[in-house]
Amino acid sequence: MQSKANTLLASLLSSQRESIRDPLWKDIHLSAQMKRVLSVPCVQKLGRIKQLGPTFHLYPGAVHTRLDHSLGVYYVSSQILIGLLKQATGSHADTPFTEEGMNTFLCASLLHDIGHFPYAHSLKELPLKSHEEIAGDLIEGDEQLRAAILEAGLDPAKVAAIIDENRANQEEEIGLYRSLLSGALDPDKLDYLNRDAFFCGVPYGMQDVSYITDKLVVAERHIALLEQALPSVEHLLFSKYLMYRNVYWHKTTRSATAMIKKALLLALSEKRLNAEQLYTLDDEQFSLLGKDISPLFSLVRDNQLYPCRYEKPFERGSAWERGALGLAERTRFEQELADRLGVPSHHLVIDIPEPISFESDIPILTEDGSVSSFALLDQIFSHDIGRVFTKSLRKFRIFTHPSITTKDLERVLES
Repeated sequence: MQSKANTLLASLLSSQRESIRDPLWKDIHLSAQMKRVLSVPCVQKLGRIKQLGPTFHLYPGAVHTRLDHSLGVYYVSSQILIGLLKQATGSHADTPFTEEGMNTFLCASLLHDIGHFPYAHSLKELPLKSHEEIAGDLIEGDEQLRAAILEAGLDPAKVAAIIDENRANQEEEIGLYRSLLSGALDPDKLDYLNRDAFFCGVPYGMQDVSYITDKLVVAERHIALLEQALPSVEHLLFSKYLMYRNVYWHKTTRSATAMIKKALLLALSEKRLNAEQLYTLDDEQFSLLGKDISPLFSLVRDNQLYPCRYEKPFERGSAWERGALGLAERTRFEQELADRLGVPSHHLVIDIPEPISFESDIPILTEDGSVSSFALLDQIFSHDIGRVFTKSLRKFRIFTHPSITTKDLERVLES
């Protein structure tokens, strides 16, 4: 008699009869029902949104899309489930998974980014809905998407609950999938680090994904990693640091995102733009909307980015640097500097990246069978080392119109 894990594994593999070719993972297999979900217009919109926004100005190959990434997350999620079921089969252990639950998780993996609009990750400070909340609203409210999910025999509310943790959930299995989709070794991170590095042409983000997925287990009703694979977490955290240093928070990327953020903040505060207008836009629509809002949009589109005229490590900055942390205070300070320089307010942009963590909370199944935490077992990524990484990345920068020189800016800063 087959074990439950073996039965689920056979069912999962036999259902994935469709195939899509991906430059990173090669053949991605999915069921006919998931291919139908993929074809819904609000999902296809992701193919018109670049994954890394303006980063292609720095790395011209970085024109991959949110749809590419969503398929990649689906693939990695599938590999994680296969690995967990194989581990359970090999150890004759019980599994907390059900066929409906696994398919719900795979659907959530495919749809986890449908709430994204252009620059969404860079606009977290603005008074906008989170992309997880927007995703949940679409899953339950878009008629075509809801119909495709129901046709697959799944509950849209459960799919939405895995993506948006603010939605009510009483089911332990759904909670397990939540931790899988947004944990330390989540499929989102395992795809985007590899995919972004691949398309940027840099080596920093590459992970040994098959090794990681083979070493995940269910222990004490949590997803855990075998102790022998602990270095893979170290590799991922250091890769994350290098990708932030060289790609995500490179000053060229920061200039573009800071310029767009300032333009949108001014438009929202002056009621020239409604937040709801942003949520359904793709890159082209965003660009067309932006040209009527601020000249900053056209400058970013044409790669006429403001140069950095001032840069200091944020946490070691002066009191006025720390005072610019809030959006309102930052806007006032930008206006004050612009007035002193005698230039329009949009000629100067202050940029402060959000806090970032280099710690991991993933449980580790030790060789003696007990469960511990990565933080207790690892000797490299301690809390203090994580803070050093964060400090080295988080810079207070002032970007200005090319007509403003470094000396001009220093003069008004010192006055």
